[in-house]
Amino acid sequence: MPSRRIRVAAAPISWGVCEVPGWGRVLDASTVLAEMAELGITATELGPPGYLPRDPAELRELLGHHGLSLVGGFLAVPLHQDPDTAVAAAEDSAALFAACGADVLVLAAATGSAGYDERPPLTAAPWETLVATAARVRDAAEGHGLRTVLHPHVGTHVETEAEVERFLADSELPLCLDTGHLLIGGTDPVELAKRHPARIGHLHLKDVRGALADDVRAGKLPYAEAVRQGLYPPLGEGDVDVAAMVRFVHEAGYDGWYVLEQDTALGEDSPTGLPRRDTARSLAHLEGIVDSLPSH
Repeated sequence: MPSRRIRVAAAPISWGVCEVPGWGRVLDASTVLAEMAELGITATELGPPGYLPRDPAELRELLGHHGLSLVGGFLAVPLHQDPDTAVAAAEDSAALFAACGADVLVLAAATGSAGYDERPPLTAAPWETLVATAARVRDAAEGHGLRTVLHPHVGTHVETEAEVERFLADSELPLCLDTGHLLIGGTDPVELAKRHPARIGHLHLKDVRGALADDVRAGKLPYAEAVRQGLYPPLGEGDVDVAAMVRFVHEAGYDGWYVLEQDTALGEDSPTGLPRRDTARSLAHLEGIVDSLPSH
């Protein structure tokens, strides 16, 4: 059972539901949402476009049937080219999120390529467009009452530590601190939080197997294949200091969502109960950390 002292949510990607073509076997939505509810989770991010209903009434009914509220969702769009298309996509998602009571749009600077295995370089002018488009997305989301956070993400144009710091210097947007993607991109997530405590807008909790992360960073292993090999184990079973991150953001006054978002790719022969088991392990580990936190 998630702690009542922090706001814990889940995400369909922990059940292998991803926007990348050919990612793996996709469990049906009723199974995923039911298993979230069985674990005591009461909120979720949306998941990839088309997985859950895009009609607000249908989505509210489906989530309500499982006792779930909507936190928001992930939107990976190219920000460095065709800004109007990016903003239109953000408007569409923000309207849906707001109609279902969500409060955050999680934005990633997609490259325009399918998947996250390759990343073309970005020159100065497109970077300026990226920053300006992110601001336009933020303004569009604000029009629907939502916050926007920028998600540093493997295989996007904000991935490495230098890019994260550059974005923080050039933009006013807060970040989604994803402990896994930051580490794979070469950033210590705890140190980043300590350098920029006022820019923590959202939190995705992952653990990471460091050896696989090293291979991804070095270009020896495609990201999707690393996920299939178990890049993201349950919290407490990898090399991220999850306890240090939770303690720091809590003590810094963070009162947002702690989203369990451990990317999973299911093969045809993967046990269907694997995502539920791993999420239960993560919840138990997080509960132990939260029990030791000082009260505000």
